[in-house]
Amino acid sequence: MSSSRVELRRTFGEDAELYDRVRPTYPRRLYDDLAELLGIPARSSGTRPRVLEIGCGTGQATAPMIARGWSVKAVELSPDLGRVARDRLPELEVVTTDFDTWPLPAERFDLVLSATAFHWLDPATRVRRTAEALRPGGLLAVVSTHHVEGGSQQFFTDMQDCYLRFMGEAEEGGPKPAATVPDDPAEIDATGLFGPVEFRRYEWELTYSKAEYLDLLSSYSGHRALTSAARDGLYTCLGALIDADGGSVTKRYLTQLTAAIRTPQPLASGAASRTR
Repeated sequence: MSSSRVELRRTFGEDAELYDRVRPTYPRRLYDDLAELLGIPARSSGTRPRVLEIGCGTGQATAPMIARGWSVKAVELSPDLGRVARDRLPELEVVTTDFDTWPLPAERFDLVLSATAFHWLDPATRVRRTAEALRPGGLLAVVSTHHVEGGSQQFFTDMQDCYLRFMGEAEEGGPKPAATVPDDPAEIDATGLFGPVEFRRYEWELTYSKAEYLDLLSSYSGHRALTSAARDGLYTCLGALIDADGGSVTKRYLTQLTAAIRTPQPLASGAASRTR
């Protein structure tokens, strides 16, 4: 992994309280589906799967698992993000380290989950290392979040001019049709360590005030890396658009769950995938 990418990963911890305040959580249905995939009966209070979470941040994906009584150990690169997560969730064990180089513990987990963090891991090793952390029959769950078309659509069209003026390019990761977000099992299939990959999708919306939306942008690594002059100009431009649109903006999200069961022995590559 390039040194610039490693440094960019570290920007998330520069303002942990802001990150905790503005980053969205995840749909409840996601956790219902995880329980189903883990074989936990509905309304069960006696089953406590052992979970390893990679990149917990300040606990956006963690808190609902703790609330269900699941036993969670988290690996978090940022000491400040990990500190906030511990303060929020006293039951949570947080290891402050880089998962890419962390010596895996002897214990094996029922679930390895990474929510909006898996893409920051080393693509050459990340799937195989998660397999090594799982017991046979354990579940790998990768959660990704995508900005998709919907909500305040005209605002997101008009805002591209602000990005062109102050960043020299259109917004990276701008809204796309939800149907164009791919289901791609190739990386997991290639290891031969998992059964068929299953995909589940959840679309939802959040409405932000101007201040809330600009704070959200300030939690993203690309915006934090801007010069202060470029960031101030961009935010002034975006703020004017939001004011003209009534003072708020609605963003539509697609949360995608990519899940696969660890097999007892290696599989041939190319196992079938399923979408739901």
